[in-house]
Amino acid sequence: MRALALEIKKEFTQLSERVKSVDLHPTQPWILASLYSGTVCILNYQSQTMEKSVKVTESPVRSAKFIARKNWIVTGSDDKFIRVYDQDTMEMIKEFEAHTDYIRCVTVHPSLPCILSSSDDMLIKMWDWEKGWDCTQTFEGHSHYVMQSAFNPKDSNVFASASLDETVKIWNLNSPAPISTLDGHAKGVNCVDYFINNEKLYLLSGSDDFTVKVWDYESKTCMQTLESHTNNVCAVCVHPEFPIIITCSEDGTICVWDANTCRLENTLNYGLERVWTVGCMKGSHQVAFGCDNGTIVVRVSGSN
Repeated sequence: MRALALEIKKEFTQLSERVKSVDLHPTQPWILASLYSGTVCILNYQSQTMEKSVKVTESPVRSAKFIARKNWIVTGSDDKFIRVYDQDTMEMIKEFEAHTDYIRCVTVHPSLPCILSSSDDMLIKMWDWEKGWDCTQTFEGHSHYVMQSAFNPKDSNVFASASLDETVKIWNLNSPAPISTLDGHAKGVNCVDYFINNEKLYLLSGSDDFTVKVWDYESKTCMQTLESHTNNVCAVCVHPEFPIIITCSEDGTICVWDANTCRLENTLNYGLERVWTVGCMKGSHQVAFGCDNGTIVVRVSGSN
């Protein structure tokens, strides 16, 4: 099997306080970055400028996502509140207390009018904006902080969650209890993502045991353990246009792996200390990273 012929080139750096989440807009050249300082900003990687920002709270904003079909931004923060903003005016549309502890992640459903919130209260909640942001389901089953959730790209009624209880759990939107549990990490799991390779569905999970696991989704078995990082793995994703797995760590490095062979292809270090988060978008070659000292946008090009 021939090696990947890829070029990864840094396009843009925005220095800031610690960046806890990044999200790419599907049609605009925008990166949404949420900061530990409580600010959320929109960066334009084409003009290499900050378009706008808003001070959300005095607490860390650990997650912010575009709801592009509504021209909204949704945030989740350590003050336990979810807040919704107009992405054009940055005026707040809605705020409500969603959990009894820190909110680690908000995840937007690809088609339904709802989001998931994951919290240190060990719960995942579903909120429906067409029902006045009512909580329409609470998912219980984790025994430690819930760090992240991700929707199944082949069945958006199903999602996976990562928790510091050392497991990944699979859920159906219609049931409050998990339908399966993936158990294999030696420490807490910080991040999870689905990917499709050669029509087959897989899951990625990254952990405080410094490893990333690749799971066969159908059999729920670990196919491969990716070992290169020397500290906690904070974020994982698969590039939507190229068969590469991208992993980020508190060791300050970004590892790029061949999704077909699980071989390490490249290790990147942009010198902005710990790398907390990664974002990419179908149809885009850009990948954004959030670090202790700012946001980096790179462009992936080449043949696959």
